[in-house]
Amino acid sequence: MSLTKRLLILGAVVALFLGGGLFFTMDVIKFEWLSFMEVQPSYRPMEEPLPLPARAVPVEGAAYIPGMGAPVNPVEADEVSLTRGKMLYDVHCALCHGAEGRGDGVIAAFLQERKPADLTADSVQTKSDGALFLVISNGTEGGMPALNENLTVRERWDVVNYLRTLKP
Repeated sequence: MSLTKRLLILGAVVALFLGGGLFFTMDVIKFEWLSFMEVQPSYRPMEEPLPLPARAVPVEGAAYIPGMGAPVNPVEADEVSLTRGKMLYDVHCALCHGAEGRGDGVIAAFLQERKPADLTADSVQTKSDGALFLVISNGTEGGMPALNENLTVRERWDVVNYLRTLKP
């Protein structure tokens, strides 16, 4: 028997053992062959939309954002709050808004669509604390990211208190 035939037979035997081993471990591994996208109910091309359930009403108006009632600032603007607010501002805000809050941060030069707000401007400083809190929490469309997952409620109020100290 030639060497090529022996290697071919050896390869087939090894493949059978490996394939058989994988087959018998399927119950242990429980690998899901179909992903969620493949088994979910979905529309096919050119298929009509499903009929609405009885008594269904379309949603109209703006989306509800929790806390939209512009909450009142519960944190006193004392030295501790202002110090913490400045530290958090330097970490989370200064890259875009700049150290002085004028919207001239390091990243601002690279933003093409929408420049960061000048936080010393009257249009920002005349907003209520609650309105600033909501912008910090939820971000703005096409602009500032939401920081509600990065900062606690207390930390966001500390940043609001610090923003009040920024002057033009």
